[in-house]
Amino acid sequence: MQEITPEITTGAQLQRRDRVVREEAEARLSPAATRSAESRGRERPEEPDEYRTAFERDRDRIIHSKAFRRLKHKTQVFLNPEGDHYVTRLTHTMQVTQVARALAAALGLNEPLAEAIALGHDVGHSPFGHTGEDALSPYFDPHEWHHAAQSVRIFEILEDANLTWEVRDGIRAHSWKIDPPPATAEAFCVRFADRIAYLAHDALDAVRAGVLDRDAFPPAFTERFGEPGRPWINSMINAVVDESLRTGAVRMDNDTLSVMNELRNFMFANVYQSAEQQRQQQRAIAVIRDLMDWHLANADEIPASYRQADASPQTQAADYIAGMTDRYALATHDRLFRPSLNL
Repeated sequence: MQEITPEITTGAQLQRRDRVVREEAEARLSPAATRSAESRGRERPEEPDEYRTAFERDRDRIIHSKAFRRLKHKTQVFLNPEGDHYVTRLTHTMQVTQVARALAAALGLNEPLAEAIALGHDVGHSPFGHTGEDALSPYFDPHEWHHAAQSVRIFEILEDANLTWEVRDGIRAHSWKIDPPPATAEAFCVRFADRIAYLAHDALDAVRAGVLDRDAFPPAFTERFGEPGRPWINSMINAVVDESLRTGAVRMDNDTLSVMNELRNFMFANVYQSAEQQRQQQRAIAVIRDLMDWHLANADEIPASYRQADASPQTQAADYIAGMTDRYALATHDRLFRPSLNL
């Protein structure tokens, strides 16, 4: 058998693109873009990387974090679904990242910044999706515990990554209900990307799960966006790009935004708050609260990495439990509350 050797290339066929070159290229971005060389910086000053910009460095740190890896076993909507094609928190994050980069690229914004924010935006989610926020609410003051703030806490304290201010700010305010809003146009790309991704893919998952039929969606949605799936994503992206270019700010035109909000309301009524989902959510809430109560009573069982000296007992327990994957939370609950019989 003939041995296959790799093609040999010479240095003359390649170009060195170090950090300085990449930062200079950012000068050609839109005036509204965030330049990495003009970042507000990090909590602790660091020597610049030879090749990567500050935002590229943040992106890499997020991808290599433990919290990011755990997203593959965290729920997006459906708890413990049967089948391999349902969206998990990790695949949702990758979809948000793709949409955010598409928006940033089309608008001449800083793609690595949008990418870093998108990759880190959901690492603070507890097991079982947004249900976890409801489960944790009795242990904190109103609106004190939120997955966005927890995502920032992970990168500032639990896995201190010393990220730039712009990335942390974008993660903090990626949710539309967070005030004040983010400071960068790239973070607004992530806000839209998050909603576009979850509406499109959660709808497909609802059809796959038998919760909705394809013909259940009101005609206004298909008239505006096309068939569920890729056409929806493409239509929503184009709507943001067109309106943003027209107005000079990252936004969606009012007519399309109105239809998207109607779609969101439809999904809440028929999927997120359906009778079957509420049954699953109540079970998930019970699991998380059992785990919280047990660890508050047995604080020495919380791993040392989560026992921050300046954190309250509730925060220490929530740091640990929110970091659990769905299957680890269920396994821990079984171990603590359903011990095997000694025969």
